[in-house]
Amino acid sequence: MLGKANKIYNAKAIILYIVYMNSNLIGIKVNGNGTSKYINSKVSQSPLSGISDRVFRKLIRRWAPDSLLYTEMIYASYLEQGKSELKLKEIIEEEGPIGVQLYDYRPDAMAIAAKKAEDAGAFLIDINMGCPAKKITKKRGGSGLLLEPELAANIVNKVSNSVNIPVTVKTRLGWCENSSDTLSFALKMQSAGAKLLTIHGRTRQQQFQGKADWEKIAMVKEKISIPLIANGDINSIDAAIKCLNVTKSDGIMIGRGSLYSPWLVGEIDAVLKGNESFTLPSLKEKVCLILEHLQELLDCEGEHGLLIARKHINWRCRGFPGSTELRHQLMRSSCPKEAIKILENTIVSL
Repeated sequence: MLGKANKIYNAKAIILYIVYMNSNLIGIKVNGNGTSKYINSKVSQSPLSGISDRVFRKLIRRWAPDSLLYTEMIYASYLEQGKSELKLKEIIEEEGPIGVQLYDYRPDAMAIAAKKAEDAGAFLIDINMGCPAKKITKKRGGSGLLLEPELAANIVNKVSNSVNIPVTVKTRLGWCENSSDTLSFALKMQSAGAKLLTIHGRTRQQQFQGKADWEKIAMVKEKISIPLIANGDINSIDAAIKCLNVTKSDGIMIGRGSLYSPWLVGEIDAVLKGNESFTLPSLKEKVCLILEHLQELLDCEGEHGLLIARKHINWRCRGFPGSTELRHQLMRSSCPKEAIKILENTIVSL
């Protein structure tokens, strides 16, 4: 059962749904050119570069069976050249809806990559127009497309005409505060064929600093006719409900909050659905999850999996008695066997 605090949030969720009186849908319908999709959840997990691999998605899916998850951002030119196809092949074996996120500045390459992703079983195609990383923007991808709205629209048009499944766009409020025209950009993407927009409530200049501006997301929601997902600073049930109330968005996307709590997407989804059977993992289960994650990364990546696991260990070994010392031991461990032994001994002691 959910704890007392979460039952309070359930009451807030009931109030929230009064806002949605015109619809009894607990999810989101997304139209496509030939194939429409229904996501049986208002909560999705953001694609995170270097993080949203198959192992991480499997972990999120444990608590969020209905939520839309994404591949890591894939460079379309690599797919056009026959590279990165393993990332597509992996989704065939996964349960639940998996969107494929692509980025590039070349419309034709994006169209070819999108078709490959559709053939591989992608639930939908998402075009990244929000990544603030310099290595992406200098290739005119990610949030770099905010500076080239006509090119961005051309990409959306090409991609949407190449596939039957829905094409969506994830973007930001603008390049910087002085040059942002979020509504104009959103309407242009909608006209070009985007069937859903996800807006992170910061500009590219802000990166991940400052506070996400949910009010500006709300202004866009009022004017567009396609579904809108709000993203940014949603790291708790309370924040999720507040964001939905402020933005009136059709759903929310969880980003960095899941790094610390992989169950967060499912926890919020359960509260919004009034599902009181959801249970949070115990302290022992949390440490078991760290061990499981490490072992799966080792199975997939060999000894390099320990290096990948360290960033997850750094995020997840926090907030419980002894977590600081456990984190330090694991971060200093020189080989997988040592890290596994540390975790096994910790689990026995709990």
